[in-house]
Amino acid sequence: MKRLLIVTTISSTLRAFLLPFAYHFRAQGWQVDAMAQGVSNCNECKQAFDIVWEVEWSRNPLDPKNLLAAPLIIQELMAQEKYDIVHVHTPVAAFVTRYALKDLSKQGKCKVIYTAHGFHFHRGGQLLKNIVFLGLEKLAGLWTDYLVVINRDDESAAKQYHILPSERVRYMPGIGVNLEHYSPQAVAEGEVVRVREELGLSPENPLLLSVAEFIPRKHHRDVIQAFAKLSRPKVHLAFAGRGPLLEEMQLLATDMGVKNQVHFLGRRDDIPTLMRASVATILVSEQEGLPRSVMESLSLEIPVIGTRIRGTQELLEGGSGLLVEVGDIQGIAEAINWVLDHPKDARWIGKSGRERIAAYDLKHILKLHEALYSKVMEEVRDVEQFSNNKFYRTVR
Repeated sequence: MKRLLIVTTISSTLRAFLLPFAYHFRAQGWQVDAMAQGVSNCNECKQAFDIVWEVEWSRNPLDPKNLLAAPLIIQELMAQEKYDIVHVHTPVAAFVTRYALKDLSKQGKCKVIYTAHGFHFHRGGQLLKNIVFLGLEKLAGLWTDYLVVINRDDESAAKQYHILPSERVRYMPGIGVNLEHYSPQAVAEGEVVRVREELGLSPENPLLLSVAEFIPRKHHRDVIQAFAKLSRPKVHLAFAGRGPLLEEMQLLATDMGVKNQVHFLGRRDDIPTLMRASVATILVSEQEGLPRSVMESLSLEIPVIGTRIRGTQELLEGGSGLLVEVGDIQGIAEAINWVLDHPKDARWIGKSGRERIAAYDLKHILKLHEALYSKVMEEVRDVEQFSNNKFYRTVR
């Protein structure tokens, strides 16, 4: 049986993006296990994976504590389970795991694949931060067999800076979005009515939606400040997500005088319904890889207001959304006003988004992973065959 271990920093990454990969490859006869912080408390993860392994590390990629206990746990697990492929995601898990397995990888005893969900060095990033994170990526590249990038900017950067040899860099258009689930036809009109009633909205109340974790790089503050500039009391704004800045943003909405128009919904399992209930979604981050919420919104034919950054710009090019500069509060307000004042044009933009998102379908991404894993397993077999032949020659 082929054995795969998927590693992420926290279990919510597994739950949000990687459960379909577990089900898919288990159905093909693989043993698929997972390692993440908090995974033992994730029921969805325990159902999707054969075995889940708990590990503790800091989400801060520069925290030295990450290199103390976690590598020993990973090495012991590898000695016990002898995985053929270890596929790592997210910066902390990716770096620490590759560091822990660097000797085994060099010996060909396991193959390590790293999916970069957006490099932490990028155009527009702080110079010192870019230098540090580029250095870390180049160092960890020495311990990596294949690098998967999910946007064209990162593909160019990986090759420009020789993080890995070009033939070991694979571009895949994202981590996949289920176009059957995120489809206008899959969302019942009754559910849209229900969620709008939950928020106390009448047909005269347009809804804007932002789906993002409450962390600094998502720039929720910009959205609230832009919304307050509108002075349109019938318009409502909803945030789906949790995070350390949630309470601060709730206070900001109160201070800006829009408390009664802004809804903080927390974690939601009905994102497709919320999106279909909205006239537009908003994501004004300063950094993304290839934002899932943008892909979901386009799949549901809902226009997007996004920032002109790597990933988001790639998805919205060709008129699939409205782009503004990072931190441009006035620009965000003007984009919202345009959507509200041009409903027919906005709906047309949404429909065009559905047409261009086909390449990001989960089925397509799974096939690309199949091809990559097949290539890697061929290399594993070649190493085993070489080792067996070498042993035969020695004993003979």
